Amino acid sequence: MVVLHSTDKGNNGVGVPLEPFLHQVGGHLSMLQYDAYTVCKPLISQEQKFYESLPLAMRCFTPQYKGTITVHLRRDSRGHLGLVANPLKENLEPLQVSPDSRAVAIWQTLQHTASSDSSPRPLAQLAHSLKESTAQVLLSSDGHLSAQASALLQSADGSPGERRGFNPWGLHCHQAHLTRLCSEYPEDKRHPFLLLENVVSQYKQPCILDLKMGTRQHGDDASEEKKARHMKKCAQSTSACLGVRICGMQVYQTAKKSFLCKDKYYGRKLSEEGFRQALSQFLHDGTRLRSELLEPILRKLQALLSVIRSQSSYRFYSSSLLIIYDGQELPQDAPETAQGTTSGDPAKVDVRMIDFAHTTYKGSRNGHTTHEGPDPGYIFGLENLIGILQDIQEGDRMFEELSGL
Repeated sequence: MVVLHSTDKGNNGVGVPLEPFLHQVGGHLSMLQYDAYTVCKPLISQEQKFYESLPLAMRCFTPQYKGTITVHLRRDSRGHLGLVANPLKENLEPLQVSPDSRAVAIWQTLQHTASSDSSPRPLAQLAHSLKESTAQVLLSSDGHLSAQASALLQSADGSPGERRGFNPWGLHCHQAHLTRLCSEYPEDKRHPFLLLENVVSQYKQPCILDLKMGTRQHGDDASEEKKARHMKKCAQSTSACLGVRICGMQVYQTAKKSFLCKDKYYGRKLSEEGFRQALSQFLHDGTRLRSELLEPILRKLQALLSVIRSQSSYRFYSSSLLIIYDGQELPQDAPETAQGTTSGDPAKVDVRMIDFAHTTYKGSRNGHTTHEGPDPGYIFGLENLIGILQDIQEGDRMFEELSGL
């Protein structure tokens, strides 16, 4: 196991300093970056059990599970609070720590900017002083990064060159998590975290759509109050009519060289037609519809549908589905491989299921409900998602045909 010795002279401890995962587009638990290829999140035993008993057919549709770590709060010499991971012995695979962490650089820049000369202030205090949430500080009303946040994102050498976009939702979740840990636990308290594959590590400008799947979001163990709350959310969103709703997304806009970002509150307000338009927006780079992505996305979704239909007793309550592609296209003169395709296939897409804290299946919860057959709500959502994408594909083909007349 590889661990990093702290570079902060004021602390002689060892560990891997964790930073916000800058491509987190949804969820409420903080997703943190361990290294370039690994992320971690607070451990929930039901989710850990799911990963440890994952059916073989589902493994290509979920992040690789890499084990567990413990995490604790630590304050550096400037007064900034952060989280540090202490790898556990049961993790047998060595994890390579990236020496050039973009997440670390951005988070430290934001913390430094949010601090006064006399007393360090976290980002949440900056937001409070502006009477806005952390996310609102970083995100403008139309979903593009605000000028304040964009101004911080200069190139690594400090020159005013290429600005590096990121999704502010991850910072929002991270700050909320730090605030909760500070108020509820001592700094030396150890917290268990799951280590998972960073499913967007291979993409230069990862475009991500986070979809909450199914017509029901509450788990079998939900209280009556929580059950009623989630049922209301579903009834008032596309979860009821389509079995799927948008929980967040980021789309790389090539002309602006930045991400267009939408959060879960945007997704909850969408009508069925609005959902269709949002799917088209996710596939649009600000200049054109990336129509070449539709066929590979549909193939992946249809393969996933086949797998879900074969999983008896599973209920993926409150889980999400990620659709991922690279917003940075290769130049048209990119070299071809021996198979005749361009290296780093510009139409490469990925589809991954995430968030299994409320997933149940036969044997997962002693004394609780065991469901029969495949998950009908999840299947309903997938079928509708596939149908809408097929409609977009057909509409694009008709447009091309009419344009060629």
